[in-house]
Amino acid sequence: MGQAVTHTVTDTGYGTGRVLRVAGPLVEAEVTAGTAMYDLVELGEARLPGEVVAIRDAVITVQAYEYTGGLAPGMPVRPLGRPLSAALGPGLLGGIFDGLLRPLADAGPWLEPGAVGRADGRARRRWPYVPLAPVGSTVGPGEVLGEVRDAGPVPMQILVPPGCAGVVERAAGAGRLTDDAVVATVAGTPVRMTARWPVRAPRPVRARLDAGRALHTGQRVVDLLFPVALGSTVAVPGGFGTGKTVLLQQIAKWCDADVIVYVGCGERGNEMADVIEEFGALTDPRTGGRLADRTVIVANTSNMPMMAREASVHSGVTVAEYFRDMGLDVVVIADSTSRWAEALREFASRTGALPAEEGYPAGLASAIAAFYERAGAVTTLGGRTGSVTVIGAVSPPGGDMAEPVTAHTQRFVRCLWTLDRDLAYARHYPAVSWAESFSRDAQALGDHHAATDDPEWPARRARVAAVLAEADRLADLVDLLGIAALPAAERVSVLAGRLVREGVLQQSALSGRDAHSGPGKTAALAEAVLAVTDRCRELADRGVAPERIEAVDFTPLLRIREEAGPDDAESVRRHGAAVLARLDGELSGAAQGGEP
Repeated sequence: MGQAVTHTVTDTGYGTGRVLRVAGPLVEAEVTAGTAMYDLVELGEARLPGEVVAIRDAVITVQAYEYTGGLAPGMPVRPLGRPLSAALGPGLLGGIFDGLLRPLADAGPWLEPGAVGRADGRARRRWPYVPLAPVGSTVGPGEVLGEVRDAGPVPMQILVPPGCAGVVERAAGAGRLTDDAVVATVAGTPVRMTARWPVRAPRPVRARLDAGRALHTGQRVVDLLFPVALGSTVAVPGGFGTGKTVLLQQIAKWCDADVIVYVGCGERGNEMADVIEEFGALTDPRTGGRLADRTVIVANTSNMPMMAREASVHSGVTVAEYFRDMGLDVVVIADSTSRWAEALREFASRTGALPAEEGYPAGLASAIAAFYERAGAVTTLGGRTGSVTVIGAVSPPGGDMAEPVTAHTQRFVRCLWTLDRDLAYARHYPAVSWAESFSRDAQALGDHHAATDDPEWPARRARVAAVLAEADRLADLVDLLGIAALPAAERVSVLAGRLVREGVLQQSALSGRDAHSGPGKTAALAEAVLAVTDRCRELADRGVAPERIEAVDFTPLLRIREEAGPDDAESVRRHGAAVLARLDGELSGAAQGGEP
């Protein structure tokens, strides 16, 4: 007879328990005291983190956030009496974290179960702190108590936490303080430099605001045709090889947000390594420092624990809300939400939940809505204006846009940038389909542009969209009958569609000059191409043969996007004028004298 194995159980004050059953990330345990839904527990001697997702009498169901190999029935369970929370404070900017927002810098090359939780390097660092609220002053939720210097290129403020208000009874002096230092005592409540916040609970705000300012992404097809407002939501569905990751990386690099939170949710490790390497090497055009210094990366790759992937998107949005409360504009990029939904499906199948369409849980739509609804432009508790913009990639299997994750996501987002496989195979990047994408923010942003900086923006967008729609309408006729069978006006419409696609919408992520495009350059390119197409229509109406118009060398017009710098609108205008002069010089005589 073998000797029974015993395990030491330490009471944490919230009862103790033991493991009953282990099935991958699903763990059932028996506890001796009451626990609440979504409370954290520690499993086994390695103290693996897990979250309570179901309670039946004294038996709890836990989703484990680390690999459960070696965890066996009878091993100890320690309820912690608090929900899954993120540590919010200095040290986030420029950091790389796992799905539970634990720093990966000191975890070593191999992630052993339980190792990440013991590798919290932030608690050992001291930060230069300057108090701003003197003793005796009265403060309310969201007001500034002090500022941490040298914590990144954006100001790092320590705010009065939600639900706390009153007189500052004690304030720490200026100096270098640790992360967990108490910086002030407000109405008897100590306020620490680093605070914890439940990742599934949205941080409160004073008011939500309507769409106003646009988020400039630097990608012309987006900024011109499918703009997104600060505080809005975007879905980017596309099959394999359509350029989702590159497009999202370009937006992360060049958009005009103050802080970028990049959540690598179930993506391949080499892609995350590329993101980290590129961000570290890029110069921030706003500060002159490293772009990584105002970026928070949550890396939960495909070979990391599956259920930590489910928590990673909530951790990323919680970080974004923390910076939003400081009056900053934050962009959350989740790549990809399909992998997150797959984690929900796998865990639901292990719990025996009744499956819905394609095996996803019945609550999939609610989970997607709860994620995207945390975006928004707001007035914070402290009276500042900030925003969280959420951009989520969707990876439909086989490019099926009718599958549940894509279909549900389209219901809840304000903008859809659908990536077209045919465009990608034709090497047209970004491969955003102008026929299958939409922006519900376009009207509000057009009104804003018209009233502030660019009165011609709505008309310009409408004209470009009309040119593309007409060219698409004629494409099938061209394939069926040939271009020569079309009337002259329609042949010019086909030519106009090509010039818009190649001269305006195409953009190379590898180009030093055209990887991103400023608003001025984008507007100048669109106006130059539209002016040339208008002149071509005039010449066709005056009797110039369409063959003569199509034979004109438009290469200078198409190449200027690569030659002009990101903000060099003047060079674009000069090249556009030169092409117009060439059209007039080569074809005006043909219009006056007729065709021989």
